[in-house]
Amino acid sequence: MIKVNNVVKTFDGFRALDGLTMEVEKGSIYGLVGPNGAGKSTILRHITGIYRPDSGTITVDGAPVYENPAVKSRVAFIPDDLYYFLSASTRDMMKFYRGLYPAFDDKRYQVLKEAFPAVDEKQPIRRLSKGMQKQSAFWLALCCNPDLLVLDEPVDGLDPVMRRQVWSLLMGDVAQRGTTVLVSSHNLRELEDVCDHVGILSRGKVLLQRSLTDLQDNVVKMQIVFQEPEMPKLPEDLNLLHVTQVGRIHTLIVRGSSDVIKSRLAALQPILMEALPLTLEEIFIYELGGEDYAVRDIML
Repeated sequence: MIKVNNVVKTFDGFRALDGLTMEVEKGSIYGLVGPNGAGKSTILRHITGIYRPDSGTITVDGAPVYENPAVKSRVAFIPDDLYYFLSASTRDMMKFYRGLYPAFDDKRYQVLKEAFPAVDEKQPIRRLSKGMQKQSAFWLALCCNPDLLVLDEPVDGLDPVMRRQVWSLLMGDVAQRGTTVLVSSHNLRELEDVCDHVGILSRGKVLLQRSLTDLQDNVVKMQIVFQEPEMPKLPEDLNLLHVTQVGRIHTLIVRGSSDVIKSRLAALQPILMEALPLTLEEIFIYELGGEDYAVRDIML
C-alpha cells in the first residue's frame, strides 16, 4: 500500500528525515512510534502529499502521492492540529468533502450522527471543545470511505468511552473494507491493543519495523533469582539490553527467543526463573536505549 524509500527532508539545515525507509501493507493498522523530534509528523505529511521530499520516493499503491489528486482522493488525514475554514460547521465541511472525495457516503454521514451525538453539526467547529473537534474530524473522515487513513495523535482529547468508540469504528472499516490505517501516537498502551505492525523512528530513520507479535517475541524480560545475592557471570552470547536488581530478584531484558534464553540461563542453576512478556512501551524504551536515548536507567 505505502512504500517509502530512502526519503530525505531538510528544514533550514536540520535533517528531519535522514534516508527513512518503511512499508505499510494494505489492510493493516500500522503504529508509528518514536521520541519527540524523531520525524513522525514530517513523514505523515509526506505520505499525505503535503510535503515533497528532497530526495527519495513515496508511493501509494505504486503511484506518487505529491500533486496527485487521484491518489489524494483515496487518502484521509487527521492531523494533530486540526484546521477548518474559520466559520465552517461540521455540516459545511461535509458538503466540502463531498466535492473532494468521490467515495463520500451521505448515508453514512447520517448513520454516524448517532455515533457522535454530542457534536452539534451546525455549530462552527472552531467553537467546539478540542474533544468535540476530534469527534467531528473522525465523523467526516470516516464518511470519505478512504482506502488509506492517516492519523497523527488521533484520540488526544477524547474521553475513554469515545476513544473506544472511535477505535471500534476504525477496526470495523479495516475488517469490512480493507482500509489501511497509519497512526502515530505517544499512547503506546493504546496502540498495543489495535496495531498489527509497528515502526520505531529515531533521528529521522526507522530503527525497526515488524509485526507486533514478532516484535514482542524477539525481546524477553527474565526475572531470575539465584542462591547467592549476586548474579553469576552471564553467557557472553546473550544479547543483553538492560539489567536491574531489586533485592534478590534480577531483571534481564534480552533480545532473542524466549526458549533459547531460558535454556542458556537454566545452566546457571537459578532457584527461580520466569519469562514475562514486554509491553510495546517497554520495547520502545529499551530499543531506543541502544540509541543513547535518555532512558537507560529507567527501571520498569
